[in-house]
Amino acid sequence: MDFSQAAFRRGAGPAPGADTRRPHPLADASPEASLVRLEALAHILDSAFLIPGINRRVGLEAVIGLVPVVGDIAGMVISSYIVYEAKRLGAPRWLIARMALNVAFDGAVGVVPLAGDLFDAAFKANRRNVRLLRRWLERSGKLRPSVIEGSAVRLDG
Repeated sequence: MDFSQAAFRRGAGPAPGADTRRPHPLADASPEASLVRLEALAHILDSAFLIPGINRRVGLEAVIGLVPVVGDIAGMVISSYIVYEAKRLGAPRWLIARMALNVAFDGAVGVVPLAGDLFDAAFKANRRNVRLLRRWLERSGKLRPSVIEGSAVRLDG
């Protein structure tokens, strides 16, 4: 018997009705994994590209925001994913509301031609929202602090 037929033998292979699907790599629901994904998304949306000469970082959201109306709506929809993930992680209503206001404010001002695009490049609502979420996760104990608070003392001995 060759190996191609081994799975069809009685007792070999998964049980009938068993779930044989592999978990999706992004399905890790831990707060650490979610936060890493959200930080990467915020970086792409708000500060992925460096403008030469002025050393200013802009992201994909500022670039797609140059397309009138459609670009601003698309940017708001993508930014809303960060708010959705915060809700999924159990963030309180006040935090969700603050994050949603950041997205709405960014979108509302972004509709104004040129000035709105400049504001969108400077405001960086996605990075603000991820920072708010990280702080809340650290304070609630769901995530280890990224910075150790306190002061260092040198002991000469």
